[in-house]
Amino acid sequence: MIKVLTPGFYTTIQDLGRVGFSHIGVPVSGAMDGYSAQLANQLLSNNKHDAVLEITFGNATFLFEEAQLICITGADFSPKINEERVALNVPLYVKKGAVLSFGKQHYGVRTYIAVNGGFKTEKVLRSRSYYPEITKERTLQKGMLLPVEKLHQFVGKTFSSVKINDSHFQSNKICCYQGPEYHLLSKSQRSAIQKAVFTISKDHSRMGYRLEESIENDLPSILTSAVLPGTVQLTPAGKLIVLMRDCQVTGGYPRVLQLTGAAIHILAQKTTGDSLVFSVQAL
Repeated sequence: MIKVLTPGFYTTIQDLGRVGFSHIGVPVSGAMDGYSAQLANQLLSNNKHDAVLEITFGNATFLFEEAQLICITGADFSPKINEERVALNVPLYVKKGAVLSFGKQHYGVRTYIAVNGGFKTEKVLRSRSYYPEITKERTLQKGMLLPVEKLHQFVGKTFSSVKINDSHFQSNKICCYQGPEYHLLSKSQRSAIQKAVFTISKDHSRMGYRLEESIENDLPSILTSAVLPGTVQLTPAGKLIVLMRDCQVTGGYPRVLQLTGAAIHILAQKTTGDSLVFSVQAL
């Protein structure tokens, strides 16, 4: 077991999501930065679907009641084991009774922790990903005990690691495709979307990122239609909303863009005040 001493601002269990249930209104959910989450599992030779911890803005602390092998990826919030700084993107052996903590931010927004064999919390609709009203928990709470597989064997310390491309955290280029209603935009609207530098507002979450800047908009609302993570909606007020992992399954605003999977991962590591530009690819 791993005990939650401090849950942090917003820490959840996530995997690759709850795929195949949109017809009953269930969001996909899953790790916001799927690239970092899968990397953590790969470095431990886990299955890519194994559940990980997603820690938003750090400030979380955990007690290991048994020895465990872990890997930390994604944002750098100065992880420490028993107050000793440890590296990201490398397997780490954690002794029984050790405390893992996070502190000062160096880059990124979301950190991921994988453990040997994945976290063994309850599965609901084929996924362990937290989502309100689907799972019992919304976020981790102080004192919770997280079930994990017992580490039966440890072959020794490894010095292997993976170097991450800095662009994953530093690039502001968001690659996307034309959405279903993109053709309804005027030439000037298309130009505005492609040339403007947009800023992430304080209104952002696992459900979506609302951008500060507006473009002129006279498009009518559409009949409620399917949306998915990465869909960019244009509101009547001319604001763009980028839907993220916990987004609803339908919406009535024009769907003008659709982010690539890699772009969703990149955007997941950005926060209030960060800028981005859309790089629109033709289908």
